[in-house]
Amino acid sequence: MSDQGDQHPGRGGDGAPAGAGDGALATGTRTPMPLPVARLDDPHMQPAAKHPKTAERLIALILLGGVAGVAAFGACYWQDLAPWTLGVSLGGGLLLLGIGMTAWGKYLMPKGPFVEERHLAAGTPEERDAMAAAVVQRTGLVFRRRGVLGGLLGAGLGIFGIVAIFPLLRSLGPLPGNTMEVTNWKRGSRLVNQNGRPIHVADLAIGSITTVFPEGYQNNTQDQAQDQTVLIRVSTEPVTTRPGREDWSPAGYIAYSKLCTHLGCPVGLYEQQLELLVCPCHQSMFNVLDGAVPEFGPAPRPLPQLPLMVDSRGYLRAADGYDQPVGPGFWERTTKNLS
Repeated sequence: MSDQGDQHPGRGGDGAPAGAGDGALATGTRTPMPLPVARLDDPHMQPAAKHPKTAERLIALILLGGVAGVAAFGACYWQDLAPWTLGVSLGGGLLLLGIGMTAWGKYLMPKGPFVEERHLAAGTPEERDAMAAAVVQRTGLVFRRRGVLGGLLGAGLGIFGIVAIFPLLRSLGPLPGNTMEVTNWKRGSRLVNQNGRPIHVADLAIGSITTVFPEGYQNNTQDQAQDQTVLIRVSTEPVTTRPGREDWSPAGYIAYSKLCTHLGCPVGLYEQQLELLVCPCHQSMFNVLDGAVPEFGPAPRPLPQLPLMVDSRGYLRAADGYDQPVGPGFWERTTKNLS
């Protein structure tokens, strides 16, 4: 019985699998097809805006406003202006930068759409290299054509990066310079109270105490912190607190720095009966008649004394500046006149 006319299901007449006539599938290879390379004059490569130049100018103005806003925030923060100015300037600057970046991407980038056909075929290495080079070329061209916008955007982000470190720098406070060693007291400085009223030799009664400053520096917070001096009247006659200070306390007035030599707290209490200046923070006690030598508490050294004199009109003045740094001790001290 002949079987020449028999056909097995799913097999061709020659016994091969169905479709084996397709050389691509039979051999396992793909048909090479060239990949299209987008041209720069392709309509899909054009910006989405109908008037690119106008859009570019508007976006440039928006980015410029963002740069100005961020810079204004830095200036407001540096000058310690009202909180609402910080919020308005920073919020406005970042908002404008965001709008500019969004508008740039929406209106000035190629509008597309770009659809890559998915073929079973694979391009040759040369074709793939050409496509990659074309992508790199058009990407660079887009940014070169928008150099002004890129510069403005970079400026805005750069200024924001600088401004972002302002809180860290400003929180450190101003550099101390030589403020740890000198005060504004000098020879001839007239003693005034916080209201600027000069101190006359007849103003204080025995046992009285007041805080004084060099005239002209009584209203500045930083100057007050380093210049504050406690003035005590212990007698009507000159007093010698230490050898060499015979003429420092005319008419019984004695002046010491108000900054405690322990931690800089204000030494503002006077115990008249014991003739002691007392620091209320850590209870250091200083002997007024013995050069403010500490008699109790953690203070390590005496309070610096300010030499006084009385002018021709009866007002108290500094005969010289402090002869050593005031306040807490640090790694180096001196007895040289540092005013």
